Amino acid sequence: MILTVTLNTALDITYRTSALVPHTTHHVGEVIERPGGKGLNVARVLAALGHETVVTGFAGGRTGDVLRELLANPALFTDTGAGPAHGAHGGHGGPRSRPGRDTPRPRAAGQGHVAGHGVGPGAPGGRDGRDGREIRDSRDGKDGGGPAHRPGGSRSGHHRRGAGTGHRPGAGPAHRVTRPVDALVPIAGSTRRTIAVVDGTSGGTTQLNEPGPTVSAAEWNAFLSAYERLLTGADAVALCGSLPPGIHVGAYAELIRRAHGAHVPVLLDTSGEPLRRGVAARPDLLKPNAEELAGLTGSREPLRAAQDARRRGAHAVIASLGPDGILAATADGVWQAVPPAAVKGNPTGAGDSAVAGLLSGLVERLPWPARLSRAVALATATVLAPAAGEFDAEAYADLLPRVTVKEHPPA
Repeated sequence: MILTVTLNTALDITYRTSALVPHTTHHVGEVIERPGGKGLNVARVLAALGHETVVTGFAGGRTGDVLRELLANPALFTDTGAGPAHGAHGGHGGPRSRPGRDTPRPRAAGQGHVAGHGVGPGAPGGRDGRDGREIRDSRDGKDGGGPAHRPGGSRSGHHRRGAGTGHRPGAGPAHRVTRPVDALVPIAGSTRRTIAVVDGTSGGTTQLNEPGPTVSAAEWNAFLSAYERLLTGADAVALCGSLPPGIHVGAYAELIRRAHGAHVPVLLDTSGEPLRRGVAARPDLLKPNAEELAGLTGSREPLRAAQDARRRGAHAVIASLGPDGILAATADGVWQAVPPAAVKGNPTGAGDSAVAGLLSGLVERLPWPARLSRAVALATATVLAPAAGEFDAEAYADLLPRVTVKEHPPA
């Protein structure tokens, strides 16, 4: 099981309009509502890849009720084996997706069977200090050589199909899409909303993010108790996004230490002071974008900044570089993975899809190049899907074998 933590969950609302012009009235052609926040986006992509996933964090108020209702809707995660679904307006729909207002829509793109290439679950992967291999070995009571074999698949519940399924290894577990388990902790405050306005003419997106509810000390303690319980069944954990008001800036550092105490590898994806505090707690994977990495280290040269972040405590740094792909600085080496071509579209959720690719590659023990190829292909396919947190499954299958991964020579 992969655990994703979203302390500042959101109801993601995407408006599509023919053209966005400041200081004018707009007619919205389509409205899409999705359970959101970085960790929930990660979990949705992991589910589409077939991984057992649990989501935790906070949800409250009427907006939180809508978020949990959507998260529980199996239509969001049904595997039909089809590619992207297109509605009457040419967009991608899903639960509570409304062309105009109330016309039903097909399910969202990216929720069908996903295909690709690479190495399947259980294959040997690169060793990166605490990148998950040593931790999982210690959990299985072994000194090396990978985790003990579990009949029927790994602890996370994924498996490989045999010949004849049409599945190409490396895209993720080849079975029906799972639905993330809701382990969100209720709070008195109301979950925030994020508004994305997509300009149909330029393809650009304008984002409006609310700050989120204030979390009380009692609610934080309730979350910590739930988190400790969930760690006992986790193969990896992702700590994602901003902190809501009321949560101390060292919260992610505290959660990293607790995960390490349970021998669970941790990926951290946040920014600002929570990022700075979190790095000092030595996360196994750090996933900043270029701006966040520069803010952490003071360097705008990605490789130098990534190596600096490793010296500050991160065991591996995987930096999103936009059109230039992903740069990974690890104990095993440095690689850069680049998509075959730049694409235009909605970038919302692309970094979260990359996180899902990295986490799935971690628990499947893929070598670093295969992990990075998956992360870049998923991120690029997300840019091509108009709804926040989606990815275009057909684009992903096409992109995966065409991602270029180059290893940097040793310094």
